[in-house]
Amino acid sequence: VGDLASILTNLEDRDVLFIDEIHRLNRIVEEYLYSAMEDYKIDIMIGEGPTAKSMKVSVNRFTLVGATTRTGLLTSPLRSRFGVDLRLDYYTSGEIEEILKRSAGILGVEITSGGVVELACRARGTPRIANRLLKRVRDFAEVRANGVIDTDVAGSALEMLEVDSLGLDNLDRAILETIIEKFRGGPAGIDSIAAAVSEDRDTIEEVYEPFLIRQGLIAKTPRGRVVTPLAYSHLNMPQPRVQKGLFGD
Repeated sequence: VGDLASILTNLEDRDVLFIDEIHRLNRIVEEYLYSAMEDYKIDIMIGEGPTAKSMKVSVNRFTLVGATTRTGLLTSPLRSRFGVDLRLDYYTSGEIEEILKRSAGILGVEITSGGVVELACRARGTPRIANRLLKRVRDFAEVRANGVIDTDVAGSALEMLEVDSLGLDNLDRAILETIIEKFRGGPAGIDSIAAAVSEDRDTIEEVYEPFLIRQGLIAKTPRGRVVTPLAYSHLNMPQPRVQKGLFGD
């Protein structure tokens, strides 16, 4: 609370305060924000023990922007105090291509349109991932392709990095293969999957699973996660036949 009070009192008029992963705020800190958001005032405790007094201090008008990937974890009082609620989607391939072209110019990297497309389609709709892949492919190109990134160079570099045509990495594929090989395609519980791939449950749920679901490779059911026919096809793994019941239904 003391740190937040310091931040709020040092804000200039019309400043923007950005809080990432705002759903992780401590409840006490969250409640401290309420009066600042509504009245631009905060309570500061002066002194300690029985002689401590609360003093109301005005803060400059500011805009609070909160970002979260788990809106459901926000408490209702905090969520209702935001005037605008926006949902940001993944970037399109075309938008990622424009970002890559700009980044290549900043880095002084020579890249063809084919190289841009190859990187964009494996960037998972995320600029941060696109820029990370660009830097790694640039390193590869400087050593093996005279510094020029074209379709073949990008493909070879990404293959070496074990990033496939859909943008899946080792752990993405490990999750799919685990459900197929150890749980017969599912349904499988998230804790069982996490234990099987030696990864933290929250990491799988927050980092890997959303993309796999968006790509149509995994489906969430009340009984657990199930891989889809598209996952079998992408991994070139045979899809098990559906066994008929006793009466052929």
